[in-house]
Amino acid sequence: MLFVDLLSQGLIQGSIYALIAVGLTLVYGLLRILHVAHAGLFTLGGYFGVLITNQMGSFTLALAVSMVSVGLIGMAIYRLCYQPILNKPPFVALIASIGLFIAMEEIFRIVFGPFGLSFDNPPLQENIAVLAMNFKAAEILMFFGAIFLLGGLAIIAGKSRFGTAWKATVTDPEMAESFGIDTIKVRYVNFFIGSALAAAAGVMVALLNNLVEPTMGSVPSYKALAIIVLGGLGDVRGTLIAALALGVIEAFGTIYLGEYLDRDAIAFAFLILVLMVRPQGLFGKAA
Repeated sequence: MLFVDLLSQGLIQGSIYALIAVGLTLVYGLLRILHVAHAGLFTLGGYFGVLITNQMGSFTLALAVSMVSVGLIGMAIYRLCYQPILNKPPFVALIASIGLFIAMEEIFRIVFGPFGLSFDNPPLQENIAVLAMNFKAAEILMFFGAIFLLGGLAIIAGKSRFGTAWKATVTDPEMAESFGIDTIKVRYVNFFIGSALAAAAGVMVALLNNLVEPTMGSVPSYKALAIIVLGGLGDVRGTLIAALALGVIEAFGTIYLGEYLDRDAIAFAFLILVLMVRPQGLFGKAA
């Protein structure tokens, strides 16, 4: 039963990593930009979730508004920050993204205060028994919410005209334009979807911890970067598997290695070991 319990907790944590990292992968796959500021959007989603829930009394409304608002802000970041420098060397966009992320953390500190915010009456805190195991309702929401959102993304990518346009733009932007695909529109929608997923993850993590604070995006920022490298840069399937694997490794590691390493150290030890064997990531192609 301990094995099943740890596996369940690992998959729950991994589902949140997946929500964050898939947005990052979408941006990298399309533009080859390591969008570090993505973690700032994750934090902003958490703030919107807490503030709207406390003001309006509806967590569902807060989740929806947060995803749409942060999605639009993600589009604005693309327009104002990345679009003007797309033709510059890749490190220019990386530096711009890191600077934007640091600026966002400082803005959060100034606007919302340094000590964080909590739900006045946190919803979904009751325990639910499943197969002799107890889960918080918030944990169940996190897991199935991630499946719902990522499943929706898979349907959009595989069954819709936008999905076809997105894949064509990733493969060969110039060829896609020659067939009449509006690649600029594809990029905006790409940023909207990725940012909305980050916001959903931020709201759910804020709910689980009943806390959102200016630096809550710091750890997810470098874990998400490590996950997309592990999954093979730009590979959505690899990112999903790497995120879930990392969550499971953390869950087991905290029990069996917790005396020697903390949770984050276990995660990065695993990532380093895998990359030593497969430097191209789990699903990347060797150079």
